[in-house]
Amino acid sequence: MKRIGIISDTHSYFYPKIKEHFAEVDLIWHAGDIGDMEVFYQLDDIAPTRAVWGNIDHSLARRMLNENEIFMCEDVKVMIRHIAGYPGRYNLTTKELIEAEKPDLVVVGHSHILKVIYDKELKHLHINPGAAGKVGLHKICTLIRLTIDGKDMKDLEVIEFSRGA
Repeated sequence: MKRIGIISDTHSYFYPKIKEHFAEVDLIWHAGDIGDMEVFYQLDDIAPTRAVWGNIDHSLARRMLNENEIFMCEDVKVMIRHIAGYPGRYNLTTKELIEAEKPDLVVVGHSHILKVIYDKELKHLHINPGAAGKVGLHKICTLIRLTIDGKDMKDLEVIEFSRGA
């Protein structure tokens, strides 16, 4: 069993509340637009962190991270990508990747809009954790916690806090 913290779009800012909310997770997944890699290191100090680069990420992040991550967590095949779209509206590259890899869980970022949707057509759970930084139109920062136990994805929690927190 693994407890996962899911985050995106920090844009170089690390809210102290993130440490509090992810204190009990086993792994952290960041869906891009990290900004300063110091944010990655702060997350990695909490729990082992896996991340992809996003459109605002510069050369260091792009050298250290991949555009896509596809891996197994317990018995769940996971795909993380920053710019993807969402079920029924994936961009072509993402849809082709999903069709080829057949992940059980797709984690994306970019839109700053929290979404948790089961994609009936492509048969996976889609999660966009929203945004957890100071930059963007969002007024509330959002994070996700999720438990993966074998093939089961359960106990999904949405965490919200204000950008002033």
